[in-house]
Amino acid sequence: MVMARLPRVTIVLGTRPEAIKLAPVIQEFRACKSLETRVVLTGQHREMVSQVMDLFGLSADLDLNLMTPRQTLTHVTCAALQGLRDDFQAFPPNLVLVQGDTTTAFAAALSAFYEQIPVGHVEAGLRTDNLLDPFPEEANRRLISQIAHLHFAPTRQSEANLQASGVVGRVLLTGNTVIDALLRMSERAPALSDLSIDWDARRVILATVHRRENWGERLKNIADGMLRVLDSHPDTVLLLPLHRNPTVREPLQELLGDHPRVVLTEPLDYDRLVAAMKGCTLLLTDSGGLQEEAPALGKPVLVLRETTERPEAVEAGTARLVGTDPTTIHREASLLLENSEAYNAMAKAVNPFGDGQASGRILEAALELLAS
Repeated sequence: MVMARLPRVTIVLGTRPEAIKLAPVIQEFRACKSLETRVVLTGQHREMVSQVMDLFGLSADLDLNLMTPRQTLTHVTCAALQGLRDDFQAFPPNLVLVQGDTTTAFAAALSAFYEQIPVGHVEAGLRTDNLLDPFPEEANRRLISQIAHLHFAPTRQSEANLQASGVVGRVLLTGNTVIDALLRMSERAPALSDLSIDWDARRVILATVHRRENWGERLKNIADGMLRVLDSHPDTVLLLPLHRNPTVREPLQELLGDHPRVVLTEPLDYDRLVAAMKGCTLLLTDSGGLQEEAPALGKPVLVLRETTERPEAVEAGTARLVGTDPTTIHREASLLLENSEAYNAMAKAVNPFGDGQASGRILEAALELLAS
């Protein structure tokens, strides 16, 4: 008697953010005995993905290895479409999962659609309503929404966006899987004993600055604001992992490098970044992802930008937009450092991005689809 084949789910990824956000999903699916889970890397980003996979103890079943020097969107799309078609034909899935808005995610969704395989879209429904900003991500995520069967919305806002656009298929509010990844990683985050910081005696401010709109004059203003905070609070230390881009790196080294309570480091690996978030008192950042992650660890975020595509954090009170004016940066950081009521109001606000159980909800919905 031939054993009936278990339903197969293929999870496709190609970049570091996808690897982080899909790691807990892969763990959840692989732990499920009633499924066969296949993981395919496109190779859109190389080293950064394998590093995240290693951290979470994950391996891939196939790597399309399509990365080329100075690759174009057309190359990534064509190579992924072709490579994934071959894999979907050799190992036919009953469901394909993609994440977010990368070109890998779009090509994988389209490739699955051409083979008439249902698509589940993790982190669906983010919108800026400007097709060229961010490019090509805004179009990628909208195109995926047109061909997905399951739309896993991270927040109420993204759920509303999907319902308003009349997508076909089932929209589910799951929370963001980045919180699942963060909480799993924070359980075994390393001690940062190699950094010259006395974590017990000092209050650490974790800062990251990289966005293009903050280059130049704004960068000087941000550094000025940070120095003012350090000068008025002698028990604080600034930990600033530097971006690899010299346009950001060099001015910050010049402006902050000589201060005795500034620790400049290379970019932190994901597990070390999580450890730094756990150990710090508050964050000063222009990063999108950290606005989602820090509140899950109860850390207030002051956002060094005038706008954000994550209004939920500001509305929930876990993040505050402070822009790049040094006076404002100093005022808002001082308030949190001096006033425990103001600090707790932000630290204890409910994280709108989820509770760390998104992966389980995604698995449940996938099993329901496969059973139908």
